[in-house]
Amino acid sequence: MNALPVPKPPRLQRAVRRAVSPALFDFWATRFNPLWTLEQPMARLLSRAPAGRDAVTLVLRPNRHWRGMLPGQHVNVGVEIEGRRLVRSYSPTPLVDGTLAITVKAMPGGLVSGHLASKARIGDVVTLGQAFGEMTLAAPRDDLLLLAAGSGITPMRALVRSLAAQGMPVKVDLMYWARQRDELCFVDELQALAAAHPRLRLRTLLTRDESHPDERIDAIALTSVDGLASRRVLACGPGGFIQAARARLEGRVARFDAEAFSAPALVDGEEGEVQVHLARCGRTLTLARGQSLLEGLEAQGLRPAHGCRMGICNTCVCGRESGTVRHTLTGAHNGEPSTQVRLCVSAPSTDLVLDL
Repeated sequence: MNALPVPKPPRLQRAVRRAVSPALFDFWATRFNPLWTLEQPMARLLSRAPAGRDAVTLVLRPNRHWRGMLPGQHVNVGVEIEGRRLVRSYSPTPLVDGTLAITVKAMPGGLVSGHLASKARIGDVVTLGQAFGEMTLAAPRDDLLLLAAGSGITPMRALVRSLAAQGMPVKVDLMYWARQRDELCFVDELQALAAAHPRLRLRTLLTRDESHPDERIDAIALTSVDGLASRRVLACGPGGFIQAARARLEGRVARFDAEAFSAPALVDGEEGEVQVHLARCGRTLTLARGQSLLEGLEAQGLRPAHGCRMGICNTCVCGRESGTVRHTLTGAHNGEPSTQVRLCVSAPSTDLVLDL
């Protein structure tokens, strides 16, 4: 990961930390100002604006504990709903005034997305995690092919804005899929950037357009992309989209990087249930082989630590003493004993023993 420098805490902060715990300090300080914490990054909601069907863009101003981010990285955002602190991962666009723009699509049944999209009030405060993720472009050398589907456009927007600020140093083809036109986000902004920078080519593709539906990633012709074999590909979207893009392009391009925000469809032979033993608490649970371990444990009423739910932030990592798991995004199996697994992107293939 491209690490950002970690500033040394000021002398007063170090002295307070020796005298009182961060939790106790935050408990009292936030009674006066919700942004006053000893260490925890927080952010205040400044504005909300529509950004496509069921989507809004929120502008947040972080407190001084926020260390910044690189375009393309993700941030865990925490909100309190009915007395519970819930965390979800988003890919913000850093703005020039130090604020963050986060685009949220309200998902059916999504507690956090629904809250942020329609219920959170201007002035509300959310928690922030520090930025994470490796799909960044510190010093681009290869020409790029950016593939986005649905909400996967958010990190691509940040990357394209960053490249535009550098004068578009490499060729960039951005292909952006949605089902229908009113689901597209940032189109006016992206078209303006493409008009200003001849090296940037934008193509929007609508798979459920009534008059002329476009082809999906597994079937669309890529002949218009010059020098495909020498391109670096960055892809972001649902698991099925990433699975199809990987099958189509990995090994045929200079480099393929991808992030998926949902699991692909279950493959044949992964049905049924297995026994998962939690070594530390002594419980044995029956979990479905088609679910991630995180989802299975949550369905049993457990609340293991987690963050992005995408296999990026490593918050949900735990030890696996025995058994085999399947990576839900790539389909790869791992049965090596005494290794760590990420609960959010690992599904049980056999009986397991976990260090939980």
